[in-house]
Amino acid sequence: MTAAFELPCHLTESQLAERWQLSERTLIRWRVEAKGPAWLKLNGRVRYRLEDVVAFERQRRRDP
Repeated sequence: MTAAFELPCHLTESQLAERWQLSERTLIRWRVEAKGPAWLKLNGRVRYRLEDVVAFERQRRRDP
């Protein structure tokens, strides 16, 4: 039996910053300005649900 590979359902600030190639400071600013994807606090730490990140990316997709 093979183990199924599971994607994380929550991303940390650093994981999202790396995914989008921007600084964690930018994500912090976006949270303050309510510009970025939805986020939540779990145990005092900011997390982004992967489904919210993907939805945010889809909303900003531009086709030529």
